[in-house]
Order: sequence, then structure tokens, then C-alpha cells
Amino acid sequence: MLTIQNLTKTYPNGVVALGGVSLTIGNGLYGLLGPNGAGKSTLMRSLATLVSPEKGSITLDGHDVLADPQTHRRRLGYLPQEFGVYPGIPARMLLDHLALLKGVSSRNERTAQIDALLHLTNLYQHRKAAVSTFSGGMRRRFGIAQALLGDPRLVIVDEPTAGLDPEERHRFHDLLAEIGERMIVVLSTHLVEDVRQICTRLAILARGRVVLEGEPDELIAGLAGRVFRKSLDRSAVASCRGPFTVLSTRLVASRAQVRVLAPRDPGNGFLPVEPELEDVYFAALANREAPEAPPC
Repeated sequence: MLTIQNLTKTYPNGVVALGGVSLTIGNGLYGLLGPNGAGKSTLMRSLATLVSPEKGSITLDGHDVLADPQTHRRRLGYLPQEFGVYPGIPARMLLDHLALLKGVSSRNERTAQIDALLHLTNLYQHRKAAVSTFSGGMRRRFGIAQALLGDPRLVIVDEPTAGLDPEERHRFHDLLAEIGERMIVVLSTHLVEDVRQICTRLAILARGRVVLEGEPDELIAGLAGRVFRKSLDRSAVASCRGPFTVLSTRLVASRAQVRVLAPRDPGNGFLPVEPELEDVYFAALANREAPEAPPC
């Protein structure tokens, strides 16, 4: 169990990156959603002991992470959004080097781990190729392989599907779901679709605070009967922003498809729709209920 209590971090320029974040995370995939500047990266870096918070605590299975970061790092796998590789070094050789740095001293143990991880990530046939020649999807899978060296208890993944095509994204989702069956995986993303497909729980952060937390299906059910859609001219969208909480606006065939949050059917051409996780996300960021008012 990963327990985060009242984590606080303020940068020298006065920006409050974390304003008392508390979360309890068990085995499986846990998603962190939020806009840029919400505090996701600072929270992830704090979990990886790369940032030192001023207040609060982090414990993993009862172990005080902040008091003993070295022990924690041996139980940690970390895949940042961007990571460099040594040019010209084959994947298997690079994994062997990283395993040594992770404290896997036995050659036989390293060989067994590396072979298993190369098979798991579908990279075994590319084990002799330089990682610098890998495609974006292959690099992300290699990143997971290196993160799993040493059999970590906690794996942190930042923007896991950034830059991947749809096929690689699905493959990466399956890989994350598989490893999440036996360890804690925390992933940070701005893509609601990633969280909806693979995470059993999620938290939405805004301005350094948790504004909503729970299971995706339960959070979606909480908006049942309160999400409505209407197609209208683009010039009329602004008139909806006062009366309602506008959740999203998409252009379809040169017209705006507007989704709003309202306590009851607003009428005037609005149709009830089934809520989606994206609606939950935008409603949480709006942090208010739409008041009763004349429809646009």
C-alpha cells in the first residue's frame, strides 16, 4: 500500500505545486489526471524521491520513503516522459548495465530477468539492436523493461502513451494492465482515454490539490442525468457559458456540439446524454454546479 499524507511543496518563486495532497493507493493501475501546472509532475517526482516536499509523508508498505530514500529506490521503477539512451548500445547490453546499477549483482539473475522482460515487452527479437534506433513505441516498451528491473514494488509512469500511434497505444495499455496485476503502478497523463481504459482508480489534480478521487465507473455514474448536449452555431457558444457549466465543445460538420452540466433538463433543444469520464474531468475542474437559468 502506498500512502501519501498532506504532501506540500512550494517552489522558490512562490508557486504552490502541492497543497496538502493525501492519497491511498493499492495494487493495480492508478491514474493521475490534471491540466498543465496541476502538480502531477511534482507529485510523481516526490514519489521517486527526486523532489523533497516541505511537509507531509510518503509510506510504501509501512516504509518511510522520505526518511530512507535509498532503500525506496531499490523498490522503485520509474519511466519518465523523456529518457535518454546511450547511442549504439544494444538493448540487452543496456539492460544488463542498468540492472547492475539497480543492484542485481548475480549474472545469472540478471540474464533471467532481462530475457523475461524482453519477452514481456515483445522486444526479444530486437535485443541486439541499439535502443537509439528504436521507434517511439519500442522505446516506451524498453522504458517499461528498464523500470521493471529488480522486481520493484512501485512503478511510476509519466505520460505513458505520448507520441504513440493507436496500435502502439493499445499494446502499451495491455502491457501496463498486465504488470499492474502484481504491483502498484501510478501513471500521470493528460489523456482521459488512457485512464478510462486501464486504471481502476484515479485522482484529478488542480492547482496542487486533489479535487476528485475514486473509481472511474462510480465517478461517471455520479453525473447520470446531469449531462446534456446541443448542436448550435459556433457564434452561439458564448451564450451558454453564463447559464451553464460548459464541459466541452467540439466542431462537427461546421457546427458546435456543446456538452453542459445542469441539475435538470434545460430544454430548448438540449438532449440528455450518457456521461463520460471526460465529463467528470471537466466538471471537477469547473468545481461548481451549473445554476438554474434560462437555456441558451
